[in-house]
Amino acid sequence: MIDKTHLEELALAAALPFLGEIATEIGMEKPLAEYTREEALTLIEVVVSAYQKYKFENSPVPDPITQPQPKGVSINASSYA
Repeated sequence: MIDKTHLEELALAAALPFLGEIATEIGMEKPLAEYTREEALTLIEVVVSAYQKYKFENSPVPDPITQPQPKGVSINASSYA
């Protein structure tokens, strides 16, 4: 396992309800080893999507003023007048 950031730990926890939902849909009594390929891929897609969505929605938005700008791009307001 990797060392998770606090945000990653929260994102993993946020994915749990979605994992439970898809597992219930597939059948809680069905062992993971008996999932079809399609069921396993759906499970992975649901969990990864929930994880990524949480991280995206909860990551701080970088300030464009303090972030390095691509070469040749000016953030001087007077250059847009």
